[in-house]
Amino acid sequence: MRPETLILIMAAAVLAPLLAHAAGHWIRVPLVVFEIVLGILIGPDVLGWAEPDAVVDTLSQLGLAMLIFLAGYEIDWGAVRGDTLRRALWAWLVALALGLGVALGLAGGDTARAVVIGTALTSTALGTVLPVLRDSGDLKGRFGTVMLAFGAVGEFGPVIAMAVLLSGRGPAESVVLLTGFAVVTALAVLWALRPRPPWFSRVITETLYSSGQFAVRFVILLLVSMLALSAVFGLDTLLGAFAAGVLTRIVLDRAAPESGPEVLGRIEALGFGFLVPLFFVVTGIEFDLAALLAGGRALALLPLFLLLFLVVRGLPVALLAPRDLGRADRRALTLLCATCLPLVVAITTIGLDQGTVTSGESAALVGAAMVSVLLFPPLALRLRAGRGTATSVTACSSSGCSGSSVGDSSFSGRISRPSR
Repeated sequence: MRPETLILIMAAAVLAPLLAHAAGHWIRVPLVVFEIVLGILIGPDVLGWAEPDAVVDTLSQLGLAMLIFLAGYEIDWGAVRGDTLRRALWAWLVALALGLGVALGLAGGDTARAVVIGTALTSTALGTVLPVLRDSGDLKGRFGTVMLAFGAVGEFGPVIAMAVLLSGRGPAESVVLLTGFAVVTALAVLWALRPRPPWFSRVITETLYSSGQFAVRFVILLLVSMLALSAVFGLDTLLGAFAAGVLTRIVLDRAAPESGPEVLGRIEALGFGFLVPLFFVVTGIEFDLAALLAGGRALALLPLFLLLFLVVRGLPVALLAPRDLGRADRRALTLLCATCLPLVVAITTIGLDQGTVTSGESAALVGAAMVSVLLFPPLALRLRAGRGTATSVTACSSSGCSGSSVGDSSFSGRISRPSR
C-alpha cells in the first residue's frame, strides 16, 4: 500500500466541495466533476503524484457499491408503478436495442465491444439528478413522479444488462443465474415485508446514539450479504448492491420509520464522506487523458457519444413520456434521462478489464458522460424555470425524498432534510 496515494485522494475529496462551493457563486457545477478532474490532475497523465494500488482499488469498488446501494434505496417503486412505469420500461428497452445497433456499427461488427458501448449509452444517473431536482423543487408533482420512474429504470436496466450481457457467459446461462438471484432476492423481500418483532425496533432506537449502532451494522451486513449473494451466482456485485438498497428501505420503513432517516444519514456519512468520493477521484486517476488528447478517433468519439446519449437514451424517453406532460417538461425529462456517469464508469471499467474496449473508447465515453453531467441538468432546469416551486403531492414518501440524498453527492451542498 502507498499511503501517500490515499492521502492525496482524500485531500482531493476534501478540496472538491470547496471548489464546488466557490464555483457556485457563478455556475452550479456538479461535485463529481471536481472529484474526477482533481483525480486526473494528481494522476499519472498530469502531475503523476498518485498511483492506485490493490487497497485503493478495493476501497474504490466499495465506493461504487455504496453509490449503487443508495440509488436502490432512493427508489420508491410504489410511487412509480402503473402506466408511467410501463412507459419507462419500454423507453429503456427501445434505447437498449437502439444503443446496441448503433454501437455495432461503431465497433465494426465486434459484438463484445458493441455490448459494452451500447449498454453504456442507455444509463441514467438518477443519483446525480435527484439532489438538484429536490433542491429546486422540481421533484414534486407529476414531473417528479415521471422522473423517478424513468430514472429508476435507467439505473436498474443497465445493471441487469451488465449481469446478462457483460458476464462473459452465454445468454442462457446468465438468464438462469439471474433468475436464481431474483428468486432469492424475492424471498428476501418477502422476509423484509414481514412485521419486525418489537425488540428489533427498540434496539434500533436505543443504540442509535450509542457505540452499538445496531441499525448501521445491520444495514452494512445486509449490503455485504447481497454483494456476496451476487458473487455466488456469478453476477456483477452492483446488482447485489442495488438489491440491498431496496431491501434496506423496506426494512427501515416498516421496522423503524421514525429512525430511518437518521440511520440512512449515518450510512450516507460513510458513503459520501469517504467511499463514494474516493471512487470518483480514483476514476479520475485512472482516466486515460493521454489517449483522449492524442487526437484521432478517441477525441472525435467524445462529442459523438454525447450526442448519442441524447439520441439513444433521450429520444425514446421523449417519444414515450406520458402525454400529460407539457412540451417543456418532456424536453427537460429527455435531458435529465440522458445525463449519465456512474454506470458509464462501471460499464467501461468492465469492458477494459475484459479487453473488449480500448482505453481511448473508455476515455471518450467517460468524458462525454462528464460533459452530460455538467450541461444537461442545468439546461433541464432552465426549461422548467418557475415550475418546480408549485405545491403538489410529492413524488415519493417522506422516508424517501425527504429522508435521503442519493446518488453520488453530485452537487455542491447537502440536501436539506425536512423530516429531521
